[in-house]
Amino acid sequence: MDQVPAFVSAVFMITAFVTVGIFLYAVRSIEDDPGAAKILLFLVPFWLIFQFVISSGGFYVNTTSFPPRLFLLGVFPALLLILGLFVFARETVVSALSLKILTIIHVIRIPVELTLSWLATAGVVPEIMTFHGTNFDIVSGLTAPVAFYFTFQRTKFSRYALLFWNLAALGLVLNIVITAILCIPSPIQKLAFDQPNVAVLYFPYAWLPTIIVPIVLFAHFASIYQLLTGRETKTL
Repeated sequence: MDQVPAFVSAVFMITAFVTVGIFLYAVRSIEDDPGAAKILLFLVPFWLIFQFVISSGGFYVNTTSFPPRLFLLGVFPALLLILGLFVFARETVVSALSLKILTIIHVIRIPVELTLSWLATAGVVPEIMTFHGTNFDIVSGLTAPVAFYFTFQRTKFSRYALLFWNLAALGLVLNIVITAILCIPSPIQKLAFDQPNVAVLYFPYAWLPTIIVPIVLFAHFASIYQLLTGRETKTL
């Protein structure tokens, strides 16, 4: 990873901290302050530090194990937490989060996609994972301020318009998630054998699949849930 310019890591780390900061602000803004929210306020910073410790120690670099270590101790627990929130804290957390914050947080996908482009230039992720390839997730970041402005500032879009935007943006992030998984050197790798996705095995880029992507996915899932159930009127 010595070939990656220092500014790339700096930009990405700032992006990760901003993402976590916005998310924690949304959780702290829940008026009833339920127990689940308090747990989240502890778990997310803990998870950030935990991923720093194990990724900087080279734990994920071993790519021969199955399931891959990155999935076992990085991605799976984050997805399990998201599932737990929807099962046990739909009313107290998922429905109570500000839809405004859940929308504008997607702006962070712009620096994320720029980082992936720089990492591809450095030869540590494949070009297919960037907007030069088949990853168009930067569109979600660019259109997030537009969706926010026309929904909450200018004119009231119907909830169906914002729902459509969330579904489309969710599709874009799932596209790159699947591509990235298939590009990671592991027993399940199917793509980019000439230049696999090795950056996410190292700090700070391990924060992408373990911190940033789960927050992005949760923001979409929570928004879609609010919009489908009519709960968004409580969080505007």
